[in-house]
Amino acid sequence: MVDTDRIAGSARAFGGQVQGVAGGLAGSDRDAAEGRLREAQGNAENLYGQAKDAVRHAADEVSDHAADAYDRGRRYAWEGHQKSTEWPHASLIVAGLVGFGLGLLVSKL
Repeated sequence: MVDTDRIAGSARAFGGQVQGVAGGLAGSDRDAAEGRLREAQGNAENLYGQAKDAVRHAADEVSDHAADAYDRGRRYAWEGHQKSTEWPHASLIVAGLVGFGLGLLVSKL
């Protein structure tokens, strides 16, 4: 989706170019300067729209990666749960070792 600032900025820049050329051909320095100003404003608005598009695209990419990581985590947790139900004694031993290790760490502090 293209940001509306990009479209409006391009239209303003084109209008400014036309006004600047028309003012230059007619010999009106005021119209030529005003046209160049409108063209610069349009280019700035277009760049602002491009920046907004880039930020939106980056946010979408981050959101997609976060959703993939969440799905992977859920799948790994489910697989771990399935293994723990298949081997309950092994799960108890692992939990005991983790608790023992945490106890040693806490006692050293």
